[in-house]
Amino acid sequence: MTTKYDVMIIGGGPGGYVAAIKAAELGKKVAIIEKEDLGGICCNWGCIPTKSLLKNSEVLTYIKNASKYGIDIKDYSINWRKVIKRSRDVAKRLNKGIEYLIKKNKIEYIQGVAKIISSNKLEVTLDTEVNSFESKNIIIATGARPKYFPGMEPDGKNIITYKEAMSLDKQPKSLVIIGAGAIGIEFADFYNNFGTKVTVIEALSNILPVEDEDVSLELESIFKKRKINIKTNSMVEKIESSKSNVKVYLKDGEIIEAEKALVAIGVKGNTENLG
Repeated sequence: MTTKYDVMIIGGGPGGYVAAIKAAELGKKVAIIEKEDLGGICCNWGCIPTKSLLKNSEVLTYIKNASKYGIDIKDYSINWRKVIKRSRDVAKRLNKGIEYLIKKNKIEYIQGVAKIISSNKLEVTLDTEVNSFESKNIIIATGARPKYFPGMEPDGKNIITYKEAMSLDKQPKSLVIIGAGAIGIEFADFYNNFGTKVTVIEALSNILPVEDEDVSLELESIFKKRKINIKTNSMVEKIESSKSNVKVYLKDGEIIEAEKALVAIGVKGNTENLG
């Protein structure tokens, strides 16, 4: 027997779960389909956990400059695993909070991968099990994932995306960041403050290229004072990964070596295989 709903939502991120709660408040029978964790990229791997890492960085900045406030801190140490764990714990707490809201509003939470069969029919696959559903309305809120170009495919080890960048077991001594948008700049700030040697590569003329130019130039000046190596108007040709490091080849012939390369050139929508 096919289960029927008024509204089915594909994707449990901020677009999906907020829509689900609103529809439930309006008296609709609602189901939300999510293949990973509720909260989507924003809660689990994006906005929220990165801000947690930046808060850790802010606290470290205060400690480094404590003498300016009349407080002498002669010695301190960094526990990298705790730095990362705090960020992951914050994400987990929010994830549990969203699960609570879904239950509270009597929304059906279905885990799996959805495929639209027709304007009011869906199939959801979890492992090898396939279940069919009918819904008067279907909302697509499938979010996005990291974008990359041929020659810089992430391997999850040395060539990484934001997911790996916020959960590394060991802090890298050096890091090349390809892309100086919001994601790249946040990680440049964080890793530099904790002592990683950071190089930022941007194809356009300024870092944060979609922001106001005055803001971009001011931040670039601050980053350079902090010894962050910034290379604008620079295109990456390819990235080579070995067991212990990466080589980033620029189109002008320069080669930059580092322990890891973070590909942060934007995101693309998860629209494949929806039917």
